[in-house]
Amino acid sequence: MIETQQASIQDLINTAISHLETEGDTKLISYTKEITDIDPLTFFRQAETLGQNRIFWTSTADHFYITGVGNAWEITAERSPFAETEREWNRLMEDALIHNPYKLPGTGLNAMGGMDFDPEKEKTALWKNFQPSQFTVPAFMLTKRGHSCYLTTNFLVKYGDHPFQLANQLEKRERELFANNPTPEEKMSIEKKTEIAPDAWKQLVKQTTEDIANKQAGKIVLARELRLKFDKKADIAGVLDKLLATQSNSFIFAFEKGEDCFIGATPERLVKLESRELLSTCLAGTAPRGKTVEEDAAIADELLHDEKNLQEHKFVVEMIKQAMLDYCEDVMIPEEPVIYPLRNLQHLYTPVTATLKSSYSIFDVIGKLHPTPALGGVPRKESMAYIRKHEQLDRGWYGAPIGWLDSNGNGEFAVAIRSGLIQGDEASLFAGCGVVKDSDPEAEYEETNIKFTPMLSVMGEGR
Repeated sequence: MIETQQASIQDLINTAISHLETEGDTKLISYTKEITDIDPLTFFRQAETLGQNRIFWTSTADHFYITGVGNAWEITAERSPFAETEREWNRLMEDALIHNPYKLPGTGLNAMGGMDFDPEKEKTALWKNFQPSQFTVPAFMLTKRGHSCYLTTNFLVKYGDHPFQLANQLEKRERELFANNPTPEEKMSIEKKTEIAPDAWKQLVKQTTEDIANKQAGKIVLARELRLKFDKKADIAGVLDKLLATQSNSFIFAFEKGEDCFIGATPERLVKLESRELLSTCLAGTAPRGKTVEEDAAIADELLHDEKNLQEHKFVVEMIKQAMLDYCEDVMIPEEPVIYPLRNLQHLYTPVTATLKSSYSIFDVIGKLHPTPALGGVPRKESMAYIRKHEQLDRGWYGAPIGWLDSNGNGEFAVAIRSGLIQGDEASLFAGCGVVKDSDPEAEYEETNIKFTPMLSVMGEGR
């Protein structure tokens, strides 16, 4: 990694070209500067005029946003997503020319993306535009922390490039991004909802309870799909706007790949790493919100004492605890969960903090944590094999790690639940639930209906 403290883009291009020796040689440049405060969603909407893929990420509780536009570099992997992605990311960082005097999380060279829930599961056409593991270094990236904004420009310099001409081209594209003439919001309505084989799914839940009783596993998470048809092409920025307005305490995200967009608002952090300090969260056990303060409190109290939900939560806590003990020091876990309230739902919640040992990376932790018992089951190997064999849904990136990492050693990943895959004027929504030996198929079916609610509520009014 070559780092500079004071330089213009043209200076960096000159430096990069001096390192290139033969035809075909390239070098990635990453240039970060502080800019005037701008709304990340406005930036995202304006970027549509460039006709390039966009990425949106926010941790709403932290007032932290990243918006990416275009593709300066891409890292893909097949069967070993954690190891392959880490190897290629380290190789990219070693060779890149980086100007980032701020060193703040989410600034500088940054890769954003996700991966399949299960790379061994046979893929279907539903996720044709998404690779098993795919991380993008955006051509332009806006990072907002509180009221401070930073713009990072990432681009490849080729042998023979002209510094002045290339710098002018980048400046022109930047002006287009900040022209402040975004496309207007297109209001959309849901014309049709189609549940994918609900009766077969209930039957699978029943079969799974019997298999669990016969000691095939302790818990198995089963997911299902709801297909939507809209009256017009979906407005991604409009959906994000509604998610921002309604889903506090969530990670709100959108990953465009061609004509498709994986979008959602997940409350479940997998891991956050900042200056070697690590935070993970156990989020398992679900109930609806009440219509009154009294009803809401009563439901929360019932959730805190419900044996099935407490057992489900304990599975997750124990798994994350063991993962942290393998890679971390100073692991801290509260003894009892608390309630984590969202607009439509409330969950049992336990935070886990630790210090990552110097010999390990965020990929080691992600690989150890994924899939959590909240998305796979217990034991992991047996539950994953069961899902792979019996579940008809191709989960793709649903339920998998999504997030970002930067060249400063920071990163954050969430579990991609409460999500949907938008495809033009259609979309697939996904929801799952943990099945144990005493599970009732009808009750589990209703739980998935509750979990569809956050995304349904922002997709437009039904007709």
